[in-house]
Amino acid sequence: MERTLIILKPDAVQRQLCGRILSRFEDKGLKIVGAKFTQIPRATLEKHYSDHQGKPFYEGLVSFMSKSPVLILALEGKGAIAVCRKMMGATFGSNAEAGTIRGDFGISDSFNLIHGSDSPEAAAKELGIFFQEGEIVSYDNISAPWIYDEDELG
Repeated sequence: MERTLIILKPDAVQRQLCGRILSRFEDKGLKIVGAKFTQIPRATLEKHYSDHQGKPFYEGLVSFMSKSPVLILALEGKGAIAVCRKMMGATFGSNAEAGTIRGDFGISDSFNLIHGSDSPEAAAKELGIFFQEGEIVSYDNISAPWIYDEDELG
């Protein structure tokens, strides 16, 4: 099973979409293994977005992400990274397909509701930034046999 980081951004929180978005991930069969509702400190945002430092949108992004609390999630499931990214939809709401989170809830090319890790390496790095030792929990999901084929569970 793979783990990924998801952040429901300030616009999702302020628009009270967290429950509806989280339900989509759970309905898909992904398991919540970590969650926290917090206001991200600037230093943490700078670390998280270090790859974008120096780009024209960097300051606006850091400012936007620090304006409101966010919901930070660690999700687990088979192919969780690719599954979540597909569910999120195209980066800009105006380009996102209907049926995706951004396609159904967003139209802005600036406020895009959600962040998701884009690779296993990014997921490991990002989960380490936002979750401390012991904050991500491993547990058996009793519905797993109804979500996955026995061969998929290993």
